[in-house]
Amino acid sequence: MKFYKKTVVTLIGVIFCTTHIMATDNLKINKNALQGKKVLYIYGGWEGHEPEKCRDIFVPWLKSEGAEVFVCDKLTCYDDSLLMANVDLIVQHYTMGELSGLQEKALCNAVKRGAGLAGWHGGMGDSFRNNTEFQYMVGGQWVSHPGNIISYTVNITDKNDPVTGGLKDFDMKSEQYYMHIDPNIKVLATTTFSGEHDFWIEGAVMPVVWKKQYGKGRVFYSSLGHVASDFEVPEALEIMKRGIKWAAESLEKGPEKWLSPIYK
Repeated sequence: MKFYKKTVVTLIGVIFCTTHIMATDNLKINKNALQGKKVLYIYGGWEGHEPEKCRDIFVPWLKSEGAEVFVCDKLTCYDDSLLMANVDLIVQHYTMGELSGLQEKALCNAVKRGAGLAGWHGGMGDSFRNNTEFQYMVGGQWVSHPGNIISYTVNITDKNDPVTGGLKDFDMKSEQYYMHIDPNIKVLATTTFSGEHDFWIEGAVMPVVWKKQYGKGRVFYSSLGHVASDFEVPEALEIMKRGIKWAAESLEKGPEKWLSPIYK
């Protein structure tokens, strides 16, 4: 009987440790996700979002992670059929503007074939207002930021996803984006509107960070990052870096299946 009890206790311990290790592994991002990847970094559009300063944050980091980075400040890069056929990842920070029909098709087709797409704030959530297929791909579109620059809280809602795992809720002083949202996204973080500036949205819970599938491609978006200094908030920068790495593995790992959709 003693041997039996000891064996059971040992088995329970092994199962607990194995489960804990698996859970911990699930919170990890592949540290080599960008190694050898061909990345198109495209920036520009409205200067208020400081595209050059943000470029100087992310391009050196992408290179330090081992990526081969093609930096472009014109939408004509999307016309380069050879480039678009070979990139593993597109990081876009281009606010407003308009894609030609051929440029939109080239970008969307690259993601459909399996290239990753990642971006933030208006550089992807307020790009190309007349290009609805692009908005369909991104999964959300900016419509307002009540109160302009205000203090608000970002709540981590998915603590098991590798992009947000291990992070706690944090505060921002920036634009709090109100967006029109695709229900077919995996929401990782949200924010709640107080109603102080627009009373009719008091208590509205809005996605801030999400993942999405478009064709075979992984799409990642964060509404944080109005200006470059917003990335001085460690959590905002870490989320963006992790999201970029997650999207970078699109071609080799493919889309994820959402186990628990945010919208029932």
